Amino acid sequence: MDERLLQFIWQQQYFNNIGLSTTTGEWLTIISPGRLNTDQGPDFLESRIRLGGLEWRGTIELHVRTSDWLRHRHEQDPHYGNVILHVVWEHDHAPDLRTIPVLELKGRVPNILLERYRSLMWQPAQIPCETQLTRLPSLHWHAWKDRLLTERMMSRSQHIIEWLQQTGGHWEEVCWWLLARNFGVRLNSEAFEQIARSIPLRVIARHKQQLIQLEALLFGQAGLLHTRFHEDYPRMLFREYRYLQHKWALKPVQQPLSFLRMRPVHFPTVRLAQLAVLLHQSSGLFGRLLEVKDVKEVRSWFNVTANDYWHYHFRLDEPAAYQVKHLGEMMQENIVINTVAPLLFAYGEYHRQPVYQERAVRWLEASAPENNRHSKLFARLGRKPLHAGDSQAMIELKEQYCDQLRCLDCAVGNYLLKQPTDADNKPT
Repeated sequence: MDERLLQFIWQQQYFNNIGLSTTTGEWLTIISPGRLNTDQGPDFLESRIRLGGLEWRGTIELHVRTSDWLRHRHEQDPHYGNVILHVVWEHDHAPDLRTIPVLELKGRVPNILLERYRSLMWQPAQIPCETQLTRLPSLHWHAWKDRLLTERMMSRSQHIIEWLQQTGGHWEEVCWWLLARNFGVRLNSEAFEQIARSIPLRVIARHKQQLIQLEALLFGQAGLLHTRFHEDYPRMLFREYRYLQHKWALKPVQQPLSFLRMRPVHFPTVRLAQLAVLLHQSSGLFGRLLEVKDVKEVRSWFNVTANDYWHYHFRLDEPAAYQVKHLGEMMQENIVINTVAPLLFAYGEYHRQPVYQERAVRWLEASAPENNRHSKLFARLGRKPLHAGDSQAMIELKEQYCDQLRCLDCAVGNYLLKQPTDADNKPT
């Protein structure tokens, strides 16, 4: 038994409540178990019980053992001054200095619920309920996905709003940081973010008409330019960077870029070249984002191709076979999912304008699902994502619930724990 399971049992009133009495023999009736408290203080608020013929209203605290009250030093905490009932799994006869009534639940909870919970907690699979995932009715599954997507978007919004505070309220700057991070994909996301942070957007704006200068800024700040090049193009980038670095007092980032375990078309050099073209061809991206209504138009903004030098290169000063370095449709979708939609949602949250949050969700639902390890896993288990909103919800489910064994907070876990006990009320 753990306290979170005990909270679940109490919240659902999933125990035999016939003939309830306290450990001192007083008859007890539960009128309302109360509302689960996620902040400081007792576990349940606004509870109502009838004890000794009188109705009591207040808070309820739960522990595995009665002695936990003293061990947690609740008798010294004023937050617990309105506790009307101490619910425990096992009454170990420890003294309760406040003489608060104690209700012991051991012996009143169905065995099958405890067995089901143990099975989930000790399941070695990636998803504890993977063999039963499809048992949750479709209506509940869709509602749960909607909530998961909202949770994920809210979480990402908080990070974006933190960035906004760092920029002094400059949404375009935040857009630049997040966009650059997205171009770095997974392995180089941190390095690309640092590169963006090292080049203020006002500097980008001053040089956006000159693609060579934009490339020089990005490659120089990434630490990819030096004096030992043999080809004219990288030498030119080096000369431009030395001038710009001195002009703007730029300090290159120290985080190295990774080229390992990726196809050449995804090399950070190619991504930086494509990012430079995007900066060259567009301005005020965030402002435009607030005005556009069609996600197809947004995707078209990222339909960019690196300059001609990169048709014959994957890395500076290393010639390769001809291949146009066009930003593919999957990457364009990725930017919508991981930059555009979170930015729009965060803006709506920050300014309390749900219209932008709703638009962000619509755009996710109009985008293809991501093809990552999470979406593949859920598809294999019979829950294939239908769009990007689904795949984002599944990332939230896997990382914030399954990986942390939060089955009691999950709609699937709740359903599975309660459903098998409908016809079985045998106590422990």
